[in-house]
Amino acid sequence: MRVAIVGAGAVGRSIAGELLGNGHAVMLIEKNAAKVRAKAVPGAEWVQADACEVSALEEAHLATCDVVIAATGDDKANLVVSLLAKTEFAVNRVVARVKDPRNEWLYTEAWGVDVAVSTPRVLAALVEEAVTVGDVVRLMSFRKGAANLTEITLADDTPWVGRPLRDVPLPRETVLTAILRGERVITPTPDEPLEAGDELLFIMHGDVEEDLQEVLSGKPV
Repeated sequence: MRVAIVGAGAVGRSIAGELLGNGHAVMLIEKNAAKVRAKAVPGAEWVQADACEVSALEEAHLATCDVVIAATGDDKANLVVSLLAKTEFAVNRVVARVKDPRNEWLYTEAWGVDVAVSTPRVLAALVEEAVTVGDVVRLMSFRKGAANLTEITLADDTPWVGRPLRDVPLPRETVLTAILRGERVITPTPDEPLEAGDELLFIMHGDVEEDLQEVLSGKPV
């Protein structure tokens, strides 16, 4: 993919390094000349420009990017970049960093945001995922809850231990994407038997999270 990252601070540079390591083409757009340091992220294309200006994004050929990541430390700038990327340049995927959690409610499709990443929310979800058994843990939301990445760890007393996946009546708009079992990542198949301690990863609608928990626990929520 070709990915544009707006904001070349510590967060932007770290994301760029990860994406380059995975074989993607990365363009870093930074307004502050002091932060434009090509040697800090070898292999990235650097553009010094104000990404809140349409003309600057045109010169950077933003329309050729598959993904735009708004990663500045300013919520206002991230929202403007997201809106321009989606409405003016038809970028397929826009990911935006939420600097102040109080502003998270603004990061919606109306502002061009496909995925909003709030560090406090992510950290809280990771803590819950590590210690919670039997409860649905929301790891990430897409399109303001229209779809969520969720995890649930099967308890020892679940009625589904030893039974194949085809027997589990999953709620509507729920897709099991992976099973984590020890160090293994298992692709779900109808014949795969479940085990206590399995971590199940789902993409699902937020409205059916309680339904899923009730199904997998065998108890009313």
